Amino acid sequence: MSKADFSDAALVLVGHGSTLNAESSAPTYQHADEIRRRHLFGQVVECFWKLEPGIAGVLRGVFAPRVFIVPLFISEGYFTEQVVPRELGFCSNDQKDFPRIQKRGNQTLYYCGPVGTHESMTEVLLARAREIVEKFPFPRLPKPKDTALFIAGHGTGNNENSRKAIERQVEIIQKRNLYAEVYPLFMEEEPRVGDCYKMASVKNIVMVPFFISDGLHSYEDIPEMLGEPKQVVQERLKSGQPTWRNPTERQGKLLWYSPSIGNEPHIADVILERVQEISLKAD
Repeated sequence: MSKADFSDAALVLVGHGSTLNAESSAPTYQHADEIRRRHLFGQVVECFWKLEPGIAGVLRGVFAPRVFIVPLFISEGYFTEQVVPRELGFCSNDQKDFPRIQKRGNQTLYYCGPVGTHESMTEVLLARAREIVEKFPFPRLPKPKDTALFIAGHGTGNNENSRKAIERQVEIIQKRNLYAEVYPLFMEEEPRVGDCYKMASVKNIVMVPFFISDGLHSYEDIPEMLGEPKQVVQERLKSGQPTWRNPTERQGKLLWYSPSIGNEPHIADVILERVQEISLKAD
C-alpha cells in the first residue's frame, strides 16, 4: 500500500449497522479512524445499510476523481452482490453481474471485495479462539487437540455464496490439524448453531462468531441458540454483563464463546489490501 499514491482518492467503508445495537457500527468507525490517522486518502467516509449516513446517498458528498468502496462484510453474498451494489447504482434490481470498476462523470468508482473473504482472516479467527480460552482457562486450559472449533455465521437462503467464506475458513483450518475437529455452523442454515453439542465428539468446544460486529446476533441470538434462557440473556445485557459465561457446561460439553472478529486491528490493513488489489487490476 505504501508504494501507491491514493492522496487523490476517497475511501468509502460500507457497514451493515443496526438500529437495535449501537455497537454494530463501532468496527466501521474504528477502522475508518485508523485509516484517516495514516493520511493515505484525500477523504475517508463511512456509510451503513441500516443507519445514517445511508449507502444510497453517500457518494453525493464524495468528490475525489477515484473512489474506492470497501464492504465491511464477511462474505460475497446477498448484501455485497445485490444490496450494496444496487444502493450505490452499480447495478439494477435484477442484475447479478456488473462491472466493479465504473466511470461516472469525472469519477471512477472501484467496488472492492469484502474484507471477510481475505486470506488473512484465518489468522484472525485462530487468534480469537486462542484468546478466549487463555482468558478463561477454568477449570484448566484446554489443548487444541482436545477441542472442537466451530466457526459460526449467519447463512441465508437469499444467496448461496453467503456460507462459502465460512466453509472455506473451516477447510483451511482443518488442513492445519490444530484442533480435534473444525466445523461450520449457521443461524439460518444447516448445520445450526445449537447442533454443536451433538456434532462435537470431544468435551471442549470453542465457538468463534464470524461477524464483523458484536450486536444482536452475537450478544443475543447465538447465546440463546446455545441454550441460555432469553430472560437470563436480557438481564445480563441490561446489567452490562457478558451474555455468555466462559466456559459454560451444557449437554456434557464445556463451551467457550468468543467475541466477533470485527474490531481486530488487522482489518484496517485488509481494507487497504482490498483497495490495492482492485487498483492494480485497473492499471
